Amino acid sequence: MKPVRIVAVILLAGIFASCATSPLGRRQLKMFPEAEMSRMGALSFEQLKENGTRSQHPARVAYVECVANSILDAMDDERASDWEVVVFEDESANAFALPGRKIGVHTGLLAVAENQHQLASVIGHEIGHVLAGHANERVSQANLAQAGMLIAQVAGQASGITPEQQQVFALLGLGVQVGVLLPYSRTHESEADLIGLDLMAAAGFEPAESVSLWQNMGRGGGAPPELLSTHPSHHTRIKDLNKRIPKAEAIRDQARAAGRNPNCR
Repeated sequence: MKPVRIVAVILLAGIFASCATSPLGRRQLKMFPEAEMSRMGALSFEQLKENGTRSQHPARVAYVECVANSILDAMDDERASDWEVVVFEDESANAFALPGRKIGVHTGLLAVAENQHQLASVIGHEIGHVLAGHANERVSQANLAQAGMLIAQVAGQASGITPEQQQVFALLGLGVQVGVLLPYSRTHESEADLIGLDLMAAAGFEPAESVSLWQNMGRGGGAPPELLSTHPSHHTRIKDLNKRIPKAEAIRDQARAAGRNPNCR
């Protein structure tokens, strides 16, 4: 069998063996065991802690932990004690969550998220990435893109393609990123928005505050065009969140009737 066919067969076998479904019913490609993703996430988190500065402000740390724990304790099959939450002294308005149950929040986010509900919308969003296995999907997509380029290179070498044509294949790498990886990343962000909205509502937080958060974010300006961004535009996020808020408010009402009414300050 020719080398290009061998690579193609291996690639197709990996794809068919790795099909999954996200919490919102979207088809996914997840090629790596969850245990391996958790190991990678834990190692990455340790590096972030080594390279970053942990907040020494007890009130800020307690506030972030209160919001995160309220969400985690309201989730099925999850316990807040199984997750590690770290607040980093960093002026950027950012947060993240990694496989292996790791959550990081930058202190700069607290200047944009004006209350517990807005902070909950961000933390819920980041937890949503983990629940949906988006890191696994992104790594799988990157490996798929590399495999596609390998097939092109093997085919080029086997057919005697000229150096000029090889340059065209190299440029296809950019096409793969913009045409495949970035749209999927925007899909992940939009999906995490909706999963996070349900998570915060299930903990008793106010879903409508997620829209206020993105309005706050939008005041900063300077966002890249949506086509070449890994995040949806603020307008798109707000529109999609508004569509789902009635459902989330019903989830919130059930949570509060069950006694979940967080009071994080």
